[in-house]
Amino acid sequence: MAQPLPPPGQYPFTRGIYPDMYRKRLWTMRQYAGFGSAEESNRRYRYLLAQGTTGLSVAFDLPTQMGMDADHPLASGEVGRVGVSISSLADMKVLFDSISLDKITTSMTINSTAGILLAMYALVAEQQGADWKKLSGTIQNDILKEYIARGTYIYPVRPAMRIITDIFAWASAELPEWNTISISGYHIREAGSTAAQEIAFTLANAIAYIEAALAAGLPIDNFAPRLSFFFNAHNDFFEEIAKFRAARRLYARLMKDRFGAKDSRSMLLRFHTQTAGSTLTAQQPVNNVVRVALQAMAAVLGGTQSLHTNSMDEALGLPTEESARVALRTQQIIAHETGVTAEPDPLGGSFYLEQLTDRLEAEAEAYIARIDQMGGTLAAIERGFVQNEIQNAAYDYQKRVETGEAIVVGVNKFTEAEPRPTPVFRIDPEIEKAQVARLREVRATRSIEPWKKSLEDLELAARDGANLMPRILNSAREHATVGEISDTLRRVFGEFRESASESFG
Repeated sequence: MAQPLPPPGQYPFTRGIYPDMYRKRLWTMRQYAGFGSAEESNRRYRYLLAQGTTGLSVAFDLPTQMGMDADHPLASGEVGRVGVSISSLADMKVLFDSISLDKITTSMTINSTAGILLAMYALVAEQQGADWKKLSGTIQNDILKEYIARGTYIYPVRPAMRIITDIFAWASAELPEWNTISISGYHIREAGSTAAQEIAFTLANAIAYIEAALAAGLPIDNFAPRLSFFFNAHNDFFEEIAKFRAARRLYARLMKDRFGAKDSRSMLLRFHTQTAGSTLTAQQPVNNVVRVALQAMAAVLGGTQSLHTNSMDEALGLPTEESARVALRTQQIIAHETGVTAEPDPLGGSFYLEQLTDRLEAEAEAYIARIDQMGGTLAAIERGFVQNEIQNAAYDYQKRVETGEAIVVGVNKFTEAEPRPTPVFRIDPEIEKAQVARLREVRATRSIEPWKKSLEDLELAARDGANLMPRILNSAREHATVGEISDTLRRVFGEFRESASESFG
């Protein structure tokens, strides 16, 4: 007879990282939002907070993610399109106007420029009179998955890893309650991976970050408790629940056995979940409400610490206020009306679920062993192995959809001849002009000598190996822009250029 599983809150945390789970405290309800200008996004944040959101989640536009100011030639037409445009400290101050940063948690989906945006956030909190030691939130800061699945990278892999370990070291002293990385399987799954690949490649990335931090001289139990994760909640209900359990157990064992962590907090896989954007359909978009509800329920039954529910219209554009409210209400109904929070792990012990958990853990372990044989995650990424595996999985799934083997309701079965019109949120094109005007005002009114000196100090630190974060912070304080700080580092580190993938049998 199989040994009974340890209860929730006990190693290896298969059944949850806390003994009481949601009986003591509900997951944080976040709604990913950000569009157009800082003013418009601020209005949406305050609306969501008034509707019961318990944490903010900031989406940045592509120029901000790529380290380009709003007036960069390549930013034209992209300013504020898929997130809020932030070029300077002035923008960040407007973004959080009338929102007390010491009273909420904020998640920022930002990677290549994560250190810059974190510095600006800390400076806004400082201007509000907040104690940095009490600031709580997360920066995604997961650059490896950008090379694997998403593409918003700037620098080559190894200098990008240096920036991350600099953030770890600086924040452990200055922002001790801040989660300095959210290692993301979400985008790996959105790119087409399987559930087992999502676990494996996410934890392989975690191994690379941990090894880089250890090589930089950081003790494991000093930084590991602030590591966090970000997973996708996809359509296969029981497989998704099992995926979260398998990831939690495998991570606990890696931290204890591979890295010798002693602090139990270092072994806790704390994770945010977002429902699967790639499963949303432009056809019959109201059906997406059902998809999101089932995915959100899987995340809750899997033990997530925070959750974002996608809006039904996101296959068509940015969410309207009404669709964002319905998405939030979905979480609230699960929390307060379904009864699933009464037990820490209601499905624990199910033969089917435990078998799925074991299978996914074994498949993920096999991938991690293969990556280890290649010399680790960085080598596997540079060879194109991880990217190739995801592309193959995505291709296989698409073939199944096209042949009808995989049914997508409203797309390849149960379709409608005449689609019904759906209201779509539109970005005012005048926002880009206003954003560029504010950026130019910042440049025209700042003190030139302190600004220039701050960027010179940053470049020197990039060349001599000193921690970059104090210099990034000072540059932001002197009103250097996201683009100027990024360009300073580009001069030293160069830019990443993707090479062709190898063939793997």
